[in-house]
Amino acid sequence: MKPRGFPGLALSGEFGQNPGMITLNNLSARIVGRLLIDQASVALPAGIKAGLVGKNGAGKSTLFKIITGDMEAETGSVSIPKNARIGQVAQEAPGTEEPLIEIVLKADKEREALLAEAETATDPHRIAEIHMRLSDIHAHSAESRAASILAGLGFDADAQLRPASSFSGGWRMRVALAAVLFSEPDLLLLDEPTNYLDLEGTLWLEDYISKYPHTVIIISHDRDLLNTAVNAIVHLDQQKLTFYRGSYDQFERQRAEANELQTKAKAKNDAARKHLQAFIDRFKAKASKARQAQSRVKALERMGTVSSVIEDHVQGFKFPDPEKKPPRRLSRWKAHQSAIRPASRSCSICRCASIPTTASPCSARTATASPPSPS
Repeated sequence: MKPRGFPGLALSGEFGQNPGMITLNNLSARIVGRLLIDQASVALPAGIKAGLVGKNGAGKSTLFKIITGDMEAETGSVSIPKNARIGQVAQEAPGTEEPLIEIVLKADKEREALLAEAETATDPHRIAEIHMRLSDIHAHSAESRAASILAGLGFDADAQLRPASSFSGGWRMRVALAAVLFSEPDLLLLDEPTNYLDLEGTLWLEDYISKYPHTVIIISHDRDLLNTAVNAIVHLDQQKLTFYRGSYDQFERQRAEANELQTKAKAKNDAARKHLQAFIDRFKAKASKARQAQSRVKALERMGTVSSVIEDHVQGFKFPDPEKKPPRRLSRWKAHQSAIRPASRSCSICRCASIPTTASPCSARTATASPPSPS
């Protein structure tokens, strides 16, 4: 369920409890007939900060849509604890006449609902419950917390009181990001959040995410963000999902080591299969060795094969170096100088070909070295 009335925030679920493990089980998904995810599974522990990585077009944003329920998977299921709230920055940034601080405060739907109910409630017990819950969610400090998030994303105190309509699209997206961070969903999904942030905002976001109290999944190409803000990597590759503990640099090392082990295992497997096949080919026609050859055939079937490591290579391209030509003015100047230069002859000592006929022989005839002329 996505609450209405606030374009900068999209949530699924109701107000509720801390989520436990999130499980994606045997997911398959297609876009326009193209299979992007094929029987992929992964389990994310509660509170994990995971970077979702993979080449462009692999299906990362599609996976987000499946998690939020905006798209149905072809097969498989997504298991998210009941009442867990899912938050993500909406594609449409807020552009109303409301001040930024009010937009961010309204992102906390539970706080807004409790404050509204408190104004009309008459039952003493219910009023007590409302105030108890407002205290539990730290509603008294909500305004300062919202102001702190906006400040971290680049809005000073004056800017926070300005209407959203007075800002450009990029700055409005920062407001939408501030709103979803302020709402503190149990599962926070961020798709390239640093695209509209400057360096200061990016550094602030890295620190904020690393300390976020709930589960976060981030799609990003920002290596620094994936090294400082997350503690796990989910790799979408060859239509499968693989979970790695650690930062992006650690993920690269683990993947390289796994690929190396797989390459060695394949080489060993290929050598063993070749040896068995050679025995079979040599002795399968001999009656005395027929039983042994048949045994090798069964062993070959049981052995199976080890798949090759598939590396994604990006096709490079190169622009040819342009032909270097002198500037047009310089060319015209040289042509002009050639036209007015006196006839020249070749020097018999240094072979220079630019000695005017009216000048004396080159200095090589009269001196072996000359001091530089004073400037």
